[in-house]
Amino acid sequence: MSIQRLHVAKRYSEVVIHNGTIYLAGQLADDFDGDIREQTRQTLTNIDKMLAEGGSDKSKILSLTIFIKDMADYDGLNAEYDAWVADGHAPARACVEAKMYKPEVLVEMCVVAAV
Repeated sequence: MSIQRLHVAKRYSEVVIHNGTIYLAGQLADDFDGDIREQTRQTLTNIDKMLAEGGSDKSKILSLTIFIKDMADYDGLNAEYDAWVADGHAPARACVEAKMYKPEVLVEMCVVAAV
């Protein structure tokens, strides 16, 4: 079985497709100046783009892991997530508080989806 990699960098690939499954590297906002709601919106938009590039969409997400800098921002994150998630297609999900690689980063998400 072949493995397809998109947007390959030295340390990671943004998208890996294997055996009908798409794996996304941690997705971030494009601009870290925004609050949790803005960074969440941008992150979800980037997930949509990467899934589309791999031949999938948010209705086919199997699992989603959210890393949030501060659980005090959980409600703001969920407000954006709830508006985005496909009706009737909520994936298995985990949300954990984590120290981010840069202080400005408020949220990062990893996705596994079916093609």
